[in-house]
Amino acid sequence: MESQKRKPQAVERAILASIRGRGRGCVFVPADFLGLGSRESIDVALHKLTREGTIRRLARGVYDYPIAHPVLGKLMPEAETIAKALAGRDQIKLQPAGAYAANALGLSEQVPAKTVFLTDGPSRTVKIGPMTIQLRQTTAKNMATAGRLSGLLIQAFRELGKEHITPERIAHLKNKLPLDKRRQITKDIKLAPAWMRQLFLEIAEEPS
Repeated sequence: MESQKRKPQAVERAILASIRGRGRGCVFVPADFLGLGSRESIDVALHKLTREGTIRRLARGVYDYPIAHPVLGKLMPEAETIAKALAGRDQIKLQPAGAYAANALGLSEQVPAKTVFLTDGPSRTVKIGPMTIQLRQTTAKNMATAGRLSGLLIQAFRELGKEHITPERIAHLKNKLPLDKRRQITKDIKLAPAWMRQLFLEIAEEPS
């Protein structure tokens, strides 16, 4: 293949152009560049770009093109951005869970020290600086709504518990989420635990 015969300098230029095209804050893995050269030449190029400070190595096989803040320095990417890069590399699905899911919907102000994602792949924990990302293998049923609003709601409600899903929190969701998105959750209502189904219907209602 032509991409396998490229000179190291050409591979590096192609990778750098791809990274810049993604923009500051992007997270990537070597497999994202397999069409640009051999695996060895890609690894060499990423190592060189890391050494030069153009990109940053976050963990083994995980890099970012960091955003530079004038006071804070290089900012850390969002946990979900990192998790999505891992998911693309390993060809797995992810579903935010626990306190992270509740926080993402604005149902909790708690910022979890550990960000949990359910996955159909193997369980693993990735530590990047002060951040801990846990991929937790789960059942096919729990992954049936992965990547959809209904999945996020199910995990957030599970974290909070039935007694804490107050009318105020339902009202918050109705104000925060667009009506078309809220209507879509009714398609997954049978996949939600029985006690959540009426809540889904309330969330999907048009404002009176």
